[in-house]
Amino acid sequence: MSPLTITTRDAATGPVLVITGDLDHHTAPELRKATDGLTLAVGELLVLDLVGLDFCDSSGISALLSARSVAIGQGGHIALAAVPANTARILRIAGLDQVFALHPDTATATARSSTAR
Repeated sequence: MSPLTITTRDAATGPVLVITGDLDHHTAPELRKATDGLTLAVGELLVLDLVGLDFCDSSGISALLSARSVAIGQGGHIALAAVPANTARILRIAGLDQVFALHPDTATATARSSTAR
């Protein structure tokens, strides 16, 4: 089990949360707390950078959906960057690749913010 670490930084398009470790039923509340505390301006993009994500279970997926609700509720958008292959597969199977904008890295996500869902 890898401890969850969430690092927040600002980009020109909005906040970027870099998520590393395991996102599971034990740690998903940490992501929910981090995203619930965000304030987005209308049109801003929340990027969740998953480059260091080791594991994600259904509770983690639920926390990602909660982050999406926060962003949309504030008039913003959300994108997932550097989604690990196993997590991307789960998102595709569940049809969530149609809900989240998926990008190969944060730079691409922030450069193409107009494609955020």
